[in-house]
Amino acid sequence: MDAYDKGSGGGAAEPDDAPAVPDAVPARPEALPAGAGGTPAPPDHAPTGPDDTPAQPSSGIAALSRGPQVVAALVLAAVVVGVCVHVGMLFLHVAPSNTVTKKHGGTVDDWVYPEFEQNWKLFAPNPLQQNVAVQVRAQIRTADGVGRTTRWYDLSAQDGAAIDHNLLPSHTQQNELRRGWDFFVATHDAQNRPTGLRGELSERYIRRIVLLRLDRHEPLARGEAFDQVQVRSRTTAVRPPEWSDERINTKPVLRVLPWWSVTPADLPLAGEDRARRDVAADRTEGAR
Repeated sequence: MDAYDKGSGGGAAEPDDAPAVPDAVPARPEALPAGAGGTPAPPDHAPTGPDDTPAQPSSGIAALSRGPQVVAALVLAAVVVGVCVHVGMLFLHVAPSNTVTKKHGGTVDDWVYPEFEQNWKLFAPNPLQQNVAVQVRAQIRTADGVGRTTRWYDLSAQDGAAIDHNLLPSHTQQNELRRGWDFFVATHDAQNRPTGLRGELSERYIRRIVLLRLDRHEPLARGEAFDQVQVRSRTTAVRPPEWSDERINTKPVLRVLPWWSVTPADLPLAGEDRARRDVAADRTEGAR
């Protein structure tokens, strides 16, 4: 009777020692679909520690082996030293006179000239605004003793044509004639008279330059020789730009030098040898 009374609330009565059953069994986290409130499973290849980080490949000099690394380091050091020496030489060249330049001025000049010469005319208050053309002609004495005069050769125009569209123009084409003529003008007065010993030196320098050029354009026949040369300059002012109000006379100005007699010392080496040969030949014919 007591057993039936305990279950009178409805249904069969459970024994007292039966285990308690939870209301719901929680699902395993890995079994939950993504977005269902559970934590998603980690990726299959996720790094689990610092050892799993992939190594970065080396680049630059570090990627080379030991031998090439040493060579690259030596080349880099040589370039750095060369740049420092070059900058230092240029600094000493443009710096005012000092103890170092007084003692090693010749070494500095040998380094700078002629490849790295500094010219400050670009920063002058009134830079050059003229085109100067140096022209030359010659009197040639023929084997019969008759003289003939060549046409005018525009040596500056020839240098300009050789420089145009040339990525690596010669310093001779750029500077030899131009600097030689500047040297002559600076050491002569308006009447073309030398103002000192350097004036005579500049005359000999110009004569040798123009005779060297004439020897290329006027090949002499047997018995012919350069008797005299004459040099002139044609100076034309550069026309100002259209937006400028400056008024400049662009009429060419000629400076004609007197005829200079040619001496054996003025002739190029080939011409001097040819002259000696011709003289020897004349003497031989005279002895016959």
